Amino acid sequence: MRIGIGFDVHILKKGRKLIIGGTEIPFEYGLYGHSDGDVLLHALSDAIAGALSKPDIGTIFPDTDPTIKNISSKLILEKYISFVKELNMKFSNIDIVLIAEEPKLQQWYGKIKEKLSSFLNIPRDCLGIKAKTTEKTGLIGDKKAIACWVAVLLE
Repeated sequence: MRIGIGFDVHILKKGRKLIIGGTEIPFEYGLYGHSDGDVLLHALSDAIAGALSKPDIGTIFPDTDPTIKNISSKLILEKYISFVKELNMKFSNIDIVLIAEEPKLQQWYGKIKEKLSSFLNIPRDCLGIKAKTTEKTGLIGDKKAIACWVAVLLE
């Protein structure tokens, strides 16, 4: 078995789509990044990288590469899923903590689990999702950013 931990944070910017876990969430702001800014898929990809001792997403998908500007984070995740398959491993459990003051994310857990279950070929009951706030402190508390922590267990 192998375990990995991933983290990501992106600022919110008006005029961008908010995509979390491959799910578009209606909101007046979206996450700014070189890709679509999906903090959950980025943190998950880095958690897989950690579990498998692979390079992080900034190394494989550098923000200095104009050919990948605005790519879907699902494509990033697919690269890391390919590493899992190459080693004949499978996902056992994934634990996700989203950190956002707004929007409230609880109503989206089911849709996010559905997407992740499909992407990863893992039962929905092996995916834990929680959302927390920072009690109105820092960039997240000021509604200027969203972050995510992910722990992944591979076997």
